[in-house]
Amino acid sequence: MSRILRASDMQPQPWKNGMGITREIARFPADAGNDDFVWRISVAEVNSASPFSTFPGIDRQIVLLDGGGFIMTLDGKQRHALTMPLVPFAFPGEAWVDVEMEGGATRDFNLMVRRSQAMGRVDVLTGPGSHVMPADGVLLYLAQGTADTLDGPLNAGDAWRPDTSPIELHEGAKALLACVSSRD
Repeated sequence: MSRILRASDMQPQPWKNGMGITREIARFPADAGNDDFVWRISVAEVNSASPFSTFPGIDRQIVLLDGGGFIMTLDGKQRHALTMPLVPFAFPGEAWVDVEMEGGATRDFNLMVRRSQAMGRVDVLTGPGSHVMPADGVLLYLAQGTADTLDGPLNAGDAWRPDTSPIELHEGAKALLACVSSRD
């Protein structure tokens, strides 16, 4: 299995609530369903003020990739402006999230981790330069620019399942590194 996942191979599928589109990049275990994955990573397209799907027991990290972004209202109380690209925001998956669009369509990166089994975070890496992958790094998503790995080159929108070998980000490149560690 190739450790590089090309943007062109990430097929659209409906959100769990059917009100939007996402492109799943990876999940663990690979054959898990929505009720038993340990972690799942996707890029969602938000084209309207549709509420997010709920995922009880899941910790979520969301990162605006492009577009004007949106205002999230969690459980009718907490408001968060997801309007700055490449700034991770964590929230509980069981929260009811209403959305107010701040412009046109957006795309966002999502890391979902089953709270009872693991902890997750999203680190932002910028180029130029070499970055050694940490042991808990499960997937790197190239948000902007180009990069080189020992497995081959990456273009914006591609993902890489790293080992501990480095990635070389070129000038202007920005990447999101999803890290997951077991609660064991």
